[in-house]
Amino acid sequence: MASPKYIKKYVRQALKDAVLRSAVDNATQSTVEARQEIIDQIPHWEGLRQKCHAIKKEVIDHLDRYLEQFEDQCIQNGIQVHWAIDGREAQDIILGIAREHHVQKVVKSKSLTTEEIQLNQKLIENGIETLETDLGEYIIQLMGQIPSHLVIPALHLTRKQIAKLFHEKIGNPYTEDPTELLKVARKKLREKFLSADMGITGVNFALAETGTICVIENEANAHLTLSLPNIHVAVMGIEKLIPGQKDLSYFLNLLAPNATGQKSSTFINLIGGPSREKYGEGPKEVHIVLLDNGRSNLLKDPKMREILSCIRCGACLNVCPVYQQIGGHAYGWVYMGPIGINLIPQYLGKAVGRYAPYLCSLCKACFETCPVRINLPGHILQNRKDIVQSGHSQWVEKIGMSVWGFCAKHPLFYRFVTWFPGKLQKLLLKEKPFLVPGYTRERAFASFDSKGFRKQFHRYLHQQDSFSKRS
Repeated sequence: MASPKYIKKYVRQALKDAVLRSAVDNATQSTVEARQEIIDQIPHWEGLRQKCHAIKKEVIDHLDRYLEQFEDQCIQNGIQVHWAIDGREAQDIILGIAREHHVQKVVKSKSLTTEEIQLNQKLIENGIETLETDLGEYIIQLMGQIPSHLVIPALHLTRKQIAKLFHEKIGNPYTEDPTELLKVARKKLREKFLSADMGITGVNFALAETGTICVIENEANAHLTLSLPNIHVAVMGIEKLIPGQKDLSYFLNLLAPNATGQKSSTFINLIGGPSREKYGEGPKEVHIVLLDNGRSNLLKDPKMREILSCIRCGACLNVCPVYQQIGGHAYGWVYMGPIGINLIPQYLGKAVGRYAPYLCSLCKACFETCPVRINLPGHILQNRKDIVQSGHSQWVEKIGMSVWGFCAKHPLFYRFVTWFPGKLQKLLLKEKPFLVPGYTRERAFASFDSKGFRKQFHRYLHQQDSFSKRS
């Protein structure tokens, strides 16, 4: 099982995989270009971002009240509400529902929250056939992997790799034609939809005023998942709330351009309760599992709680220079990129996530792109600070900062160590750069100036003083 503890190992592996890096770079760049074309057509784009930021801040700051309101409305609508403090409890709740109704087959639509709690593995271990129905998730499931992107799970794979996978796992004749591959998957999945006993989805947004959940998609697989089986179970992180239906339109205008570069998503499903008896179609029972799993701890921190505003659009991944080079699996968890490296230490603990916040160049592109204006770079710095203060920083960093602290407290020694490298470089290397293991394989190391910073600074002050007197 992958873990963020081994991020260094995963990064080294990813950097050696030229096919992976090319696939990720091509996919992210095309999505960024499509996004820009769409938002150029939307008036008051920045005002829309500000509006959604304010809505999410209001909900997060008063989450207890909105959760109570949402629960009350769900119960009135006939939705059965379950609370799960962590992933294990959520697994047990869903497994209990399945056993109560003698469920043998489950179909699922794409859900990061169910990936977070490893729900598929739990159900399969207990003899329940569980199948992902989103095409990207279906491909990932066949490969035995976790998603490599928040929105495009199989973004790291090429057409040839998918063709080979379908040929080996499904047994169809080898073809690289996307239309043919889609037909193969569609035929396989249609059989499962018609025979499934339970459908499991995530939740994009939940409306507190009406007790309604919103599931957004492009393939119609989520609609079939929640409407054909007798039982629909929605798994929702407690932060997914918004006040009401009037607020939903703002987020719908933001989500599709940022997630997939579309002006609008193809399907927007609004579920307000069981509908089989009333309309003759849809589920007989609707259950919603409200998952905490570390979110309350994050909510307690006034500096970090803003991270809970994330709408999982994946836009920050697409512009991140680090993600573009290593893909999603290098992060070792279901959440990756700028939002992932903020969530990993918070949800999994600082010991496990101590390396994650350092997968960042602090270019701030994620903040400029985030549709709800989360200050991701600021939170990354705060995570780094918390990791250092908790004693989980790297030993090299500890030694380096100790040496720097000693030098800063002893001016004569500080002058020597800042003067010596330049002199050594000039005498031994004739001013050529030092060779630094690992670093200089890909780039040149800067040269030290033999004059040192202090001499140059005093010379600058002298020049400024002379200029002022002449003026």
